[in-house]
Amino acid sequence: MNRLQRWWHQRFLRKHRIPLPLWESALSQAAILTRLDPAERHRLRELASRFLHDKSVVGAQGLTVTDAMRVMIAAQACLLILNLDLDYFDGWREIIVYPDSFIVSHEERDEAGVVHSSHNALGGEAWGRGPVILSWGDAQAGTQLHGHGSNVILHEFAHKLDMLNGAANGMPPLHSDMSRTAWTEALSAAYTELCQRLRHRHPTAINPYAATNPAEFFAVLTEHFFELPQLVHETYPQVYEAFKQFYRQDPLNRMQQK
Repeated sequence: MNRLQRWWHQRFLRKHRIPLPLWESALSQAAILTRLDPAERHRLRELASRFLHDKSVVGAQGLTVTDAMRVMIAAQACLLILNLDLDYFDGWREIIVYPDSFIVSHEERDEAGVVHSSHNALGGEAWGRGPVILSWGDAQAGTQLHGHGSNVILHEFAHKLDMLNGAANGMPPLHSDMSRTAWTEALSAAYTELCQRLRHRHPTAINPYAATNPAEFFAVLTEHFFELPQLVHETYPQVYEAFKQFYRQDPLNRMQQK
């Protein structure tokens, strides 16, 4: 960062930094945020402040979005990019928050040309160049409606990172010092193993939704990487290493320091 950028950055933060009481309240409500050390909390506060300046967080179906809700969403979304850059969330502007699960309708044409309609209740959704959509009933800190270690905010923003290369497929843009082959082998082997366990009705601590497709595997394992790092490290150590390189964070070490 050159001198002019530093000056602009400090000027921006003097005007737009998240107020400290609001920030500390958000941190205290989410276990994954309480594990951060003081320097990480400081960086995250700056990132989240810039995020909220760039993004619009709006309510749907009559929901009033409070400042506390905005900060909670921003803090957890920016945890993913704590050691990356806000540019990873460029190209879109809006987060839409519903009071509870929302219904999404899809139509799909089969090989015979017959159109099938489906209606699903979702806790979150991410569109390629469009908004992130969240159910506040699912997204509140500590809710974990989708099982132990679930986090709908981390899940949907992980999809946003995945989509930086185009369609979500479990392959976000890797850093230049990372091996695409190693990433593919690690995630493919783990995904195949999970699918086989579920096919044979063997128990698994990983959320079964991860077996839907590689994109959902990446998003669910991202949730577990931050929420339950020991589980990922023990179950899929190569995936843990790949995620540690991509996110440039070590949540397991962070947890052990507490």
